Amino acid sequence: MNLQSQLEAILFVASKPLTLKQLVTSTGAPMDEVKTAMSFLIDSYNTAESGIFILESEETFQMTSNPEAASIVEKFVQKEISSELTRAQLETLTVIAYRGPLTRPEIEQIRGVNCALILRNLMMRGLLEENAALDDLVPSYVLSLDALRVLGIQNVRDLPEYETLHAHEYLDRALDSGIHDI
Repeated sequence: MNLQSQLEAILFVASKPLTLKQLVTSTGAPMDEVKTAMSFLIDSYNTAESGIFILESEETFQMTSNPEAASIVEKFVQKEISSELTRAQLETLTVIAYRGPLTRPEIEQIRGVNCALILRNLMMRGLLEENAALDDLVPSYVLSLDALRVLGIQNVRDLPEYETLHAHEYLDRALDSGIHDI
């Protein structure tokens, strides 16, 4: 996979601003090559015909939607957050509640499916919080205070059978089976 594809994939999964240094560290490529590849990606994406933009500020980059699509994106988001939670969203929320904090790759390892859209939707609804240290490429997720309030609990440890399910051997096996490869 070429450097541009690597950078594109990293920006897509990170869903937060990344510094040039983080991109260099992640790819192992020289800084000048990363700068050149990022310039190419920005020129490729940041057109009126593209739904995706790459924002740049002081050698920090983030993949976002095209600002021209703001009204359609807002309409979509409003529809998404007003509908009922799906089974997949409830499952993801449960996994995070009982085992969090978890990163997206860890959640996907446990569930066996891509969870990007599910996590985005749960974040938009205010049910999850994203915990990300500046050095982390991938954030971890925990239940938000709003989610705890809706559930009528003060802490995730107040969930039914929390201790048993938090330490369940299936989750340990699922995480140990492939998370180290990610």
